[in-house]
Amino acid sequence: MSNLLLLQVLNGAQFGILLFLVAAGLTLVFGIMDFINLAHGVLYMVGAYLMASLTAVTGSFWLGLLLTLPATMLVGLVLEVTIFRRLYDRPHLDQVLATFALVMILSEGVKIIWGAAPLNVPIPDMLTGSIPLAGPIRFPVYRLAIIGAGLATAFCLWFVIGRTRIGMLLRAGAHDRSTVSALGVDIGRLFMLVFAFGAMLAGFAGAIVSPILSVDPGMGDSILILGFVVIVIGGVGSIRGAFIASLLVGVIDTVGRIFGPIVLKMVLDLDVATQMGRTIAPMLVYILMAAILCWRPNGLFGRGTS
Repeated sequence: MSNLLLLQVLNGAQFGILLFLVAAGLTLVFGIMDFINLAHGVLYMVGAYLMASLTAVTGSFWLGLLLTLPATMLVGLVLEVTIFRRLYDRPHLDQVLATFALVMILSEGVKIIWGAAPLNVPIPDMLTGSIPLAGPIRFPVYRLAIIGAGLATAFCLWFVIGRTRIGMLLRAGAHDRSTVSALGVDIGRLFMLVFAFGAMLAGFAGAIVSPILSVDPGMGDSILILGFVVIVIGGVGSIRGAFIASLLVGVIDTVGRIFGPIVLKMVLDLDVATQMGRTIAPMLVYILMAAILCWRPNGLFGRGTS
């Protein structure tokens, strides 16, 4: 049982890292620009499709990944320049409706270009195989690489936002954009860079998950919902909050789905426990979100928390 728990905690950490890569860009856009972008999950999907195509064309996983990052950033820049910047001063309801419509358009566009059949990306040879954990339990090397890549990205984000001039401008813009603009900072360009960088992070998440999940047109929907859960729990605009909340959500969701039915079987009939476990497990992250909001209405590290 302890070996299975360790395995599921690592699976949850890997899932949490993917959530963080999506939620980090989402919380920057929402926290700094006050812009609700329901199309952020589409950028995760586009990153996965670009990864599949570029890997197939180049014949190299690493070259495909290297090309996917700027390509996804370019997609984000095009969307920001042509559509999103016209919505910044509009009410949140307009932003929700417009970006939801964009989700529908881009999802159909993906089906037209790549088709509706799932695509797959091969795992690079150097990251195939698994390592022993405890007893007969083994963990895939590629999933460990995802965890390592996510941790490195989190450190780089912390350094850039907390220790550089551009990070200082981002933090200042999140608190008082009019004052920052009055000091001569081009807020429009700053917002454009934030959006493009957030798009690249989402595309990076889609690219690195493509070898272990099928690449399909609806893959961005569920992770977007959990991404919003993460930024609500962690606090809008907080990278540290997004990181901690992502790991919490990832581990609780993964462990809950496996161990929920097992725990219920100790006190309930087998069939009832199985059915209840499948029903309750997906609710655990939302119960966690409700509990944290009751304790800290601004999230764990949101503005106004001590």
